[in-house]
Amino acid sequence: MEQTTNSYKSMAPQNIAVIGSSGAIGRALIQQLAAIHPDAIIYTFSRSDPREYSQNIIHTKIKYESEISIESAAMKASEHSPLDMVIVATGILHDEVLMPEKSMKDLSAEKFIHLFSVNSVLPAIIAKHFVPKLNKKKRSVFATLSARVGSISDNQIGGWYSYRASKSALNMIIKNVAIETARKNEQAIFVGLHPGTVASYLSEPFQSNVPEGKLFTPEFSAKKLIEVLEKLTPRDSGKFFAWDGKEIQP
Repeated sequence: MEQTTNSYKSMAPQNIAVIGSSGAIGRALIQQLAAIHPDAIIYTFSRSDPREYSQNIIHTKIKYESEISIESAAMKASEHSPLDMVIVATGILHDEVLMPEKSMKDLSAEKFIHLFSVNSVLPAIIAKHFVPKLNKKKRSVFATLSARVGSISDNQIGGWYSYRASKSALNMIIKNVAIETARKNEQAIFVGLHPGTVASYLSEPFQSNVPEGKLFTPEFSAKKLIEVLEKLTPRDSGKFFAWDGKEIQP
């Protein structure tokens, strides 16, 4: 990944969309982006009601299970100008009923279908409608939150079958989108991002196992992820990066 911060600043994003804005990382990303790019318009989407943001931040409720709602969100965000940056901050590891599998005996079709629906299918449908709205006249970025555990080569301990598989599928989707879109939009960049282990509802049941100094605040993670995005070039498209800028192999 090349160090091109200066060239990035000369082409700072003016129209940004963040999908999944009600989560810990999504909220932190919005706050960081608004501070770094005060002149940008930031469209935020989530299932919850709007939060109190500045006038440059426009929030709209979205129904993730409805492709019509997702298409409408893309149209709203690009109504006045093409998108320079899209960040998909949706995702699920567990809920009140479903927890990550420790072994094969914990596998269930219900769990696989649910996690793939949220972690793989949803970002794919978001890409379907938001990618055509990306700016074709200058550098643009489409990034999704993935996870290091989605790397097959990095898997040394097993477990978490459905979550790992759903994030591996997401990484493949990003690669496919990067290949297809490069034929039409050479300046567009598509990446998966590993935010690290962030203190949030998603990681709460597993925080006791996190090494000291490796449990990040949402604000720290968001800041590091934006720093990664700032340095990306089209040659990085289709790849997967950690919060510290290091590429994670598939």
